Amino acid sequence: MKYLFVTGGVMSGLGKGITAASIGRLLKSRGFDVTAIKIDPYLNVDAGTMSPFQHGEVFVLKDGGEVDLDLGNYERFLNTELTSEHNITTGKVYRSVIEKERSGEYLGRTVQIIPHITNQIKDRIRDVAKKSDSDICIIEVGGTVGDIEGMPYLEAIRQLRNEEGKDNAMLIHVTLVPILDVVGEQKTKPTQHSVKELRGLGLDPDMVVGRCEEPLKEKTKSKIALFCDVKEEAVISMRDAEDIYQVPLLLEKENIAEIISSQAGLEKKKNDLSEWRGYVENILNPEKLVNIALVGKYTDLEDSYMSVIEAIKHSAAEKNTGYNILWTDAENLEENKDFNYLKKADGILVPGGFGSRGSEGKIEAIKFARERNKPFLGLCFGFQLAVIEYARNVVGLEGACSTEIDEDIEHPVIDLLPEQKEIDELGGTMRLGNQITEIKKNTLAKDLYGKEEIIERHRHRYEVNPNYIQRLEENGLKFSGEDEEGKRMEILELPNHKYFLGTQFHPEFKSRLESPSPPFLGFIEAMNENN
Repeated sequence: MKYLFVTGGVMSGLGKGITAASIGRLLKSRGFDVTAIKIDPYLNVDAGTMSPFQHGEVFVLKDGGEVDLDLGNYERFLNTELTSEHNITTGKVYRSVIEKERSGEYLGRTVQIIPHITNQIKDRIRDVAKKSDSDICIIEVGGTVGDIEGMPYLEAIRQLRNEEGKDNAMLIHVTLVPILDVVGEQKTKPTQHSVKELRGLGLDPDMVVGRCEEPLKEKTKSKIALFCDVKEEAVISMRDAEDIYQVPLLLEKENIAEIISSQAGLEKKKNDLSEWRGYVENILNPEKLVNIALVGKYTDLEDSYMSVIEAIKHSAAEKNTGYNILWTDAENLEENKDFNYLKKADGILVPGGFGSRGSEGKIEAIKFARERNKPFLGLCFGFQLAVIEYARNVVGLEGACSTEIDEDIEHPVIDLLPEQKEIDELGGTMRLGNQITEIKKNTLAKDLYGKEEIIERHRHRYEVNPNYIQRLEENGLKFSGEDEEGKRMEILELPNHKYFLGTQFHPEFKSRLESPSPPFLGFIEAMNENN
């Protein structure tokens, strides 16, 4: 097993996750089996209870793990499926050690950061690597070198490198190389200080990836190599890219996979990036353009809807179509009835979310799409709000709503899942991860998926109230997908509409550049037909 550790210096947000995922893509294109781990030094057990404003979107894995959005990038770049074990958090590590201490597994010893916490970290890394049966395991360490939260992880990496041998455990350090407008010079001092901090912890990087607005100049590379004690060929230039899927191609030009193969003693293999290049070409130079109104309440932070945007991008690339997101604030729509973006849009998308804030604005957007025959896609909460809108404005159930928004409504067309009613905790308690959906024949959903049984990922507590299903369908709303027992409604559609589809599940989580999500593909196709 070869371990590749990716750390970051100077500041957060440099793109460690995309760098790690891109390296994985390049190694996979050479025929290696690659897996990935994300280390998050926060005390939360997982990302499930975090606000998107705090940490971007919560990505859901097949086993129901609620994790950092970087895990989504790993899955999309490597075209693989990971599990919650691939996300190591301080909360998980400390909880495990404390549980062992309480059960007496440490035989009365004093429990300390070293060796008990660091051993737990190493065990988790090795367990994931072993279970994956991969050739290479890439481990991204969240945060920045020097953060107090990350110290135990860096010490564990130091120990693991000594135990495995440095030929089997490379360290790649991602830093910032800024350009000062005053002098127009690429400054290496932040990188020097960051590497000095790393070396002070007993870690010598094998490679430095310099993030910069422009490609690193040769003299800049030479200076970093000299002061950071790495080979000049191992100073990698990573300039800003037009799109994240372009990053593997830029790193390929830097020969990064060949350098890693040489240092790690891996067999050198030819790469095959032809298909990837084709997708990137379609992303950067599309033939058509569509405008999509994305109606949400976290529109000030695009990372809140990362998987949705990526799923749009995958389908758009497949159809050689460009897209423009019209970020539509649901609260503004609710308060000011400003429909300008909805009028300009070729299609309307209402993504997942929680709570009452902005819900009436989203319902207004759904009504606009239904009445104007505009392509519509509703995901999870968007699916539920589509049911509410139809119940109110077509079926005539005045005040119909969800008990999530109002517990005392007369017509709770969306209600709490039965198994959720006795739960007090929030973290990891929803209906999560892979679930089977049975699709009915002669439906739009069947045309999109091409099969009658699918598996998609879920993250919800509420569902369509079974007491209202018959009335809704008698008035024209079609539930074209159900769970295996036929009790939970999973997909809705309007047969006479150009494209009106809602899913209780989150199809965006399984979308890949090589295999776009069917609901998103249909959405893009419908908008193209409008043009």
